[in-house]
Amino acid sequence: MGHQHLIPALEQSDPLIASALTSERKRQREQIEMIASENTVSAAVLEALGSEITNKTVEGYPGRRFHGGADFIDVVEQAAIDRAKALFDCAYANVQPHSGSQANQAVLFALLQPGDRMLSMDLAAGGHLSHGAGANQSGRIYKTCHYAVDRQTGRIDYRKVDQTAREMRPKLLIAGGSAYPRQIDFERLRAIADSVEALFMVDMAHFAGLVAAGVHLSPVPSADVVTLTTTKTMRGPRGGVILSNRKDLFSKLQSAVFPGVQGSLHPQVIAAKAVCFREAMTPEFKRYGKKVRDNARALAGALSQNGVPIVSGGTDTHLVLVDLSTTGVTGQQAQDILEKAGITANKNPVPFDSPHPSQWVGLRLGTSAGTTRGFEENQFELIGRWIAELLGASGKSRGIPSLCIEEIRRKVAALCRQFPLY
Repeated sequence: MGHQHLIPALEQSDPLIASALTSERKRQREQIEMIASENTVSAAVLEALGSEITNKTVEGYPGRRFHGGADFIDVVEQAAIDRAKALFDCAYANVQPHSGSQANQAVLFALLQPGDRMLSMDLAAGGHLSHGAGANQSGRIYKTCHYAVDRQTGRIDYRKVDQTAREMRPKLLIAGGSAYPRQIDFERLRAIADSVEALFMVDMAHFAGLVAAGVHLSPVPSADVVTLTTTKTMRGPRGGVILSNRKDLFSKLQSAVFPGVQGSLHPQVIAAKAVCFREAMTPEFKRYGKKVRDNARALAGALSQNGVPIVSGGTDTHLVLVDLSTTGVTGQQAQDILEKAGITANKNPVPFDSPHPSQWVGLRLGTSAGTTRGFEENQFELIGRWIAELLGASGKSRGIPSLCIEEIRRKVAALCRQFPLY
């Protein structure tokens, strides 16, 4: 890969960082990555991220830059824009946002004024901080009300969303988030937004790759604006994208990103986004997206069959949300136990959970990275049984089940050797 020639220089100039990067590479190879927001990029994406284009400072958009020497940046960014538009069948794409949160920030900046009302999914129900959570700047700038899910089903209660929207009259309705495992009825939310004359935004950061693969409904025809990240199921670099078919919003969205919330773009990331979009257009990626979803269903099924409750009873995406409330184990404890066994996951709230992260009783799992590695349904069923065994052992004893952890860690190591990275 193109970046390899820099490694000896890094080892000589900064042994601390070189050692940390080497250790991280080893960790990724030897652990099973189950964090739903992570994936493993291709060698081509890595090469783009480590290219000399990172040296260039550029502001503005293709053909209208504030710096000279931008000819090749224009080629790269225009390719990323054109590919995003083709991949998601939309008329407008902005590929400059540095992250999904900044893409959301730009959309709010374009569509709302400070103090305007918006309605979004509650954080514990699967929403995201950048959708108006109190700890986030979006929650300080705009007046936000949240909708939840049904306590029994774990799914969005659309009648309550409709009722809340009619009561608060938001200017913007937001769908999507970071821990909702079910497909969302975008048309129904569009109708709710229309009924109160609100704009409708969908954050598909988590399931964008499934949309690209054709195994998940696209929100683009229903929403005024769609945001996404190129990580997670897209299997690309860290960064955000904004999509829209509303021609009257294009210029507002452009100026909201630059100069509204960002200055210089990150050209090496945009190059990697372009590579990622091209990869997502291939038949192989369509097969990958289907496997991600099928593997998530296999994982959820294995967990359920082994006594581990799943929020909403299953999944339509890459994401499985475990409810630990009956196990006597917190999300943090479960996360720590799994990591000792070589399985990386993260604590997460479940619907109606405590507002304090230390008390959360959810564990979020995802199948994107494992599927990239080559795992099939059989492997995820096996991983599901291991997780259930670890959680069951931890719930029966106050101490750490060291024998159980050591046994499963050996099995994890063997599985990782069977499916090597890079």
